[in-house]
Amino acid sequence: MNTTLRQSRDVHAADGAVASDCSCQTASGDIWSSPVRISVVIPVFNEEAVIRATYERLTAVMQSVGVRYELIFVNDGSSDASASMIVDLAKGDQAVKLLNFSRNFGHQIAISAGMDHAMGDAVIVIDADLQDPPELIPDMIKRWEEGFDVVYAKRVLRHGETWFKRFTAAAFYRALRALTEIDIPVDTGDFRLIDRKVCDVLRMLPEHSRFVRGLVAWSGFRQCAIEYVRQPRFAGETKYPLKRMLRLAFDAITSFSEKPLRWTLYAGLITFGLSVCALIAFLIAPIFTHRWSVVALVLASGGLLNSMVLVGLGIVGQYLGRLYDEARGRPLYILDHTKS
Repeated sequence: MNTTLRQSRDVHAADGAVASDCSCQTASGDIWSSPVRISVVIPVFNEEAVIRATYERLTAVMQSVGVRYELIFVNDGSSDASASMIVDLAKGDQAVKLLNFSRNFGHQIAISAGMDHAMGDAVIVIDADLQDPPELIPDMIKRWEEGFDVVYAKRVLRHGETWFKRFTAAAFYRALRALTEIDIPVDTGDFRLIDRKVCDVLRMLPEHSRFVRGLVAWSGFRQCAIEYVRQPRFAGETKYPLKRMLRLAFDAITSFSEKPLRWTLYAGLITFGLSVCALIAFLIAPIFTHRWSVVALVLASGGLLNSMVLVGLGIVGQYLGRLYDEARGRPLYILDHTKS
């Protein structure tokens, strides 16, 4: 970007808020009269301890970029002072916007709501806890300007987390990759930049149990990674305890994999084969032993009947998988561009 920028910050004595970018100028004039170039979506849930620091770091980074931007804070039913703090910030900074949920709808829904209301040519998703450094944003924008439609941040180290959290996270991403037929990058969260056309595709998807990073990967646009070291939380407590992690994992697997439905069918076929072998062994055993084994007959017959039940359930599961695929309403294909 070759745009020049002059920035000033006016202090509003009335409420102590900082009015940033009020006199930002570019070579072509006031950036606030131009369309929004970058939208930053920040899901918030009980983050009053970090709101001010998050705002200041994001503002400093976005001012250095030199284009019009917006900071969309999505308050996901916080019970603390998060919403009121964001309202105060918005009074002094026209870049700040607040989407205030009536209750807690969940992190992935908050991200989706932010994308629905974003006006920028690119949308950046970042959590409010400052574990993902805002200072990576200029590099993301640079890669986007080079032609990538999705630029995601990949963690190479995770500081401030227990061994259990690191182990379960690593296991989840690798299990998800093994189960799904799309390439969902491992060791990545929702911290990423997506182009407007990718955002528009995600907005068209009607499903409620959303796994946003999976949907971004499913869309199939050109992607690249930026590696970074994840820092401990700036303040406050994690909003993803084990219960929420398990729910996210369940949503991810059921949204992008039908393999668990096939396991019943596979188990039934294997059991059927073993039962047939056992019956054959039962029939020919008297030739060598000169006696019949009632136990062997019962076990082989029971296994055969159970295998038939499992195969039937597996077939039903395949039909359910097809119905679920239709119910999700995802488009058959996505066009990147056309040329005639």
